[in-house]
Amino acid sequence: MYGQILHPHSPDDCFINVNVGGFKQRMKHGVLNRFPQTRLGRLLCCSTKEAVLELCDDFTPSEMEYYFDRNPRFFCYVINFYLTGKIHLVEGLCVVSFVQEIEYWGIKERHLDYCCSNKFYELMQLAEDKSWDQRSDELQSSGSSIEELSVLKDDIEMFEGSWCADVRRNIWIRLEDPAYSTSAKVMAVASLSAVIVSIVAMCVHSMPDFNQVDHNEREIENPILNFFENLCVLFFSGEFLLRLAVAPSARKFLCSPLNIIDLMSIMPFYFTLACDLLADSENTDLENVGKVVQIFRLMRVFRILKLARHSSGLRSLGATLRNSSSEVGQLVLFLSVGISMFSALIYYVENESQESELQTMPIGWWWATISMTTVGYGDTFPVTPAGKLVGSVCILCGLLIVALPITNIFNKFSKFYERQKLIEAKAEPSTASTGVLPSSES
Repeated sequence: MYGQILHPHSPDDCFINVNVGGFKQRMKHGVLNRFPQTRLGRLLCCSTKEAVLELCDDFTPSEMEYYFDRNPRFFCYVINFYLTGKIHLVEGLCVVSFVQEIEYWGIKERHLDYCCSNKFYELMQLAEDKSWDQRSDELQSSGSSIEELSVLKDDIEMFEGSWCADVRRNIWIRLEDPAYSTSAKVMAVASLSAVIVSIVAMCVHSMPDFNQVDHNEREIENPILNFFENLCVLFFSGEFLLRLAVAPSARKFLCSPLNIIDLMSIMPFYFTLACDLLADSENTDLENVGKVVQIFRLMRVFRILKLARHSSGLRSLGATLRNSSSEVGQLVLFLSVGISMFSALIYYVENESQESELQTMPIGWWWATISMTTVGYGDTFPVTPAGKLVGSVCILCGLLIVALPITNIFNKFSKFYERQKLIEAKAEPSTASTGVLPSSES
């Protein structure tokens, strides 16, 4: 393969001596000038030592030897490139390293020989897929389990020198890490049970069969459901205050998303209680107070989000949404453009039909929204042949628009969920055996 460079040279030819990682080779100026944009070709145009050292690692003027601290095995392929004009893949060399080498020597990808080009692009695609996976994992760092475990370890170190450090530390660990001990698991199960009971009570309260009325025929809360409701809220309040009391940093604790959810899940109860007390006074507008009470009672739905503290799937979903803002933005943009276009089209083909309900643009927006998202309630639909054609195209476009970014979002969720479960599996035996929280290196 390299026999062409071993032929004898005439003494009149001009040569340069190249030393690549200990592999030395004399190369003719004429051969290098065939590719003047490459690194060795540019060396011939250098007039000062400083310019030479910008292109090589060392230079010996007495021997006119240029030293390069690069892979000597790859340089054999570089020599063959100068002689044949084609570069070949190096067997056993990573494709990313191969790209870095040809970029260093100034060789373009278009110089790949046809026998290696297909394999090169396949390997590059595989490397890009792995790189995308790695970037997705790095994006998760803001909300990943590894980061959470690292934060927990940092929080434990903050207890040093504070009041009742040992007691607060032990309580904090058991509240934050259910895998720490049996008592921590019991506390986590109790908290999860309270969340489930509260959600069930809230759902049962909305059923007419469980409603009761007083002697004035006014609707009142079921006393049994009200008891469980108050009991769960007292449990949530005690848990929140206990976490706040033993937290290493109250400010950091109150800024945590999960703790904000906890606070929002119990505040409606106390606001509702205050409104009920105001409603009993004579100088209060009962109707306005009643509306406020209904709003705060509706906010009890935030208790469902408390499940995120005990569910790796919900935490993975939150991490996915945080790190998929680009994909979600594209989805909203695509849907907005499609809805605007198809709502206008369906309006112009249906507004002259007396049987059609699509007589205004806002109704067209509603129809386009439920059609593109493939919901199809059936409350509004086209009746003319042209409208049915527009509807068919709208549905097909909606399937394509929704499917494109959803794939990337699903892949991110799968990776976040797998990492979450892996970290939890590693953390449980670690905390059980050592009695301390695992670090991010574990």
